[in-house]
Amino acid sequence: MILRRFGRVIRIEVFIRIAFYWLSAIVIFSSSLAQNAYANEGLDLVRSTVVPRIALVRFVSRGDFFEAYLDGVKRQAKALGVELIEMGARQDPLVQAEMVEQAIAMGVEGIIVQHGREDTLIEVSKKAVETGIPIVAFDVDVKNENVPQIEQSDAEIVSLLTEQMLKDNGDRFNAAYIYFPGPTPLDRRDAVWQAFKKKQPGVQELATFGTMDQPIPRFTANQARAVLTVHSDVDVIFAPYDDFALGAKSAVQEADLSEQIKIYSADITDRDIKEMREPGSPWVATAASNPYLLGEVSVRSVAMLMAGEDPGRKIVVQPRLITRGLLNSMNITSLKDLARRMPEFADQDIAKPDWMPVPER
Repeated sequence: MILRRFGRVIRIEVFIRIAFYWLSAIVIFSSSLAQNAYANEGLDLVRSTVVPRIALVRFVSRGDFFEAYLDGVKRQAKALGVELIEMGARQDPLVQAEMVEQAIAMGVEGIIVQHGREDTLIEVSKKAVETGIPIVAFDVDVKNENVPQIEQSDAEIVSLLTEQMLKDNGDRFNAAYIYFPGPTPLDRRDAVWQAFKKKQPGVQELATFGTMDQPIPRFTANQARAVLTVHSDVDVIFAPYDDFALGAKSAVQEADLSEQIKIYSADITDRDIKEMREPGSPWVATAASNPYLLGEVSVRSVAMLMAGEDPGRKIVVQPRLITRGLLNSMNITSLKDLARRMPEFADQDIAKPDWMPVPER
């Protein structure tokens, strides 16, 4: 078959007369061509329609993290040569479910669901699967074995942060905890935080508060001011979402408590790096995966499904601990700086078959 691709018809008698070393060379050459054919097969399947379309259905759009995630999605979509259709639900779960329905009706070739409420996404995700449209979910569990989940390993995020808390503060400290139930990553992080407190009786949680009202940093700051007025003996604020941490930082600084209180968060953006590096900043550590990479992996995962390949049921992008001390010592001012200095943060070998093109870095 491979020889026919080069326009040749060779009888079997010819092969018998070929010297042994030429026969060996043909075997090696054929193997190389077969590997190249496999490497291009997946990409050909993804591009089997004129312009394959992937719909990104976003629950949350505002915020630096989500903008970085979107940039990652766009970069990978461009590398694949597919059309990206963006849909933003503005934190309305019913609207998000309707948008998934719209994507199904449009007959897109793939769907990415970004965050959202499990209860409103389960049925529409099932419908996409039954319709034959590949679908993946980022940071939300739609309870379907045929819908791969992409996540940051929320358990590892909290483990990294609580280990750092103990290192910085010992095993006895007063904490304020920022939490809002409903979003899957926050609920997963909450489960690990609750387990941590049970193992550490010296950690006293004096207050729990949280909001998802936009803009989140401003409304969180309002809540934090009220909490710090009542609980001036807080040592640690655990804010497992960077918009929470931005609000907490503002309140701590206004109360002139930066030398007393340490803030620990999840996620990271250019703005977060700037806020952490401010002189005297109480924001001392975060644990995060690269938001650009999370976007890229989301597109690669759905592209693999489109090509008939299995990216796995659970696709985890491992987080890294990033401290204020590390940022200052390396003079890191942006995510690009961080990626250059920390290659394991920049990229991971996830959902990356041989045929998959990746964005330039």
